[in-house]
Amino acid sequence: MAYWDKLTSKGNVDDRRGNTPRVLGGLGVGGILLAVAFNFLSGGSATDLLSTFGQVSENTPEESVPLNDSYGAFAATVVGSTDDYWTAYFNNKNLQYRAPTLVLFRNATQSNCGGASSLAGPHYCPEDEKIYIDETFFEQLQNQFGAGTADVAQAYVIAHEVGHHVQRLLGTLQQGKSSVSVELQADCFAGLWANSIKDKGVFLPGEIKEALDAASAVGDDNIQRKTGGSVNKETWTHGSSEARVNAFNTGFQSGNLSRCTF
Repeated sequence: MAYWDKLTSKGNVDDRRGNTPRVLGGLGVGGILLAVAFNFLSGGSATDLLSTFGQVSENTPEESVPLNDSYGAFAATVVGSTDDYWTAYFNNKNLQYRAPTLVLFRNATQSNCGGASSLAGPHYCPEDEKIYIDETFFEQLQNQFGAGTADVAQAYVIAHEVGHHVQRLLGTLQQGKSSVSVELQADCFAGLWANSIKDKGVFLPGEIKEALDAASAVGDDNIQRKTGGSVNKETWTHGSSEARVNAFNTGFQSGNLSRCTF
């Protein structure tokens, strides 16, 4: 496990895990996992899935989740370190960085994009500038597609979603770029963040490979193979495994945002 305690900043975290809405309607476990993969890799939204498989209903209590548990502290630290990097970058450009909020939830919750569900996987809602993550998603992704659940892999996913927030602030999301270009740039932005903390003694030798393995596992071609379909480049929305790994490495090795153009 990386030495996250070497990072002192804490980002904005809205922990909703102790009070989770139910999703009405149903899918079997296999169907849920397939929906997770399809939606996470196809650029769909939580709204799309909720309208197809169910609706968010009133809150129902579930097991008590301490708001300051180790996962919440980990997530706040990762977001805080991305805040540090992007604040410095924006300041250098005489711009103001507006920090996003990371929402931790279980099963489903409300967002300004119409709702957030674990079926949608980790995602960014530009309407409220919040990132939504159900941490149990990582276990599903590992079981179905071989993506690691290690802490550096999960930090990569958070940094990738923060990258979408940066794209919103810089206007990239409004430029009509292809979804593959947008996703690869977010991977590159995640690499920039990792580069910014690599000399702080956070990562153990070889740990950055956890992020690379996660990027590879969520490549469009790998997902298509794992779900039993043919590899069809015309339907890709996030890029191939190789492209996603290369994008992250571009940011990580260069530390230069100007290299994050796809």
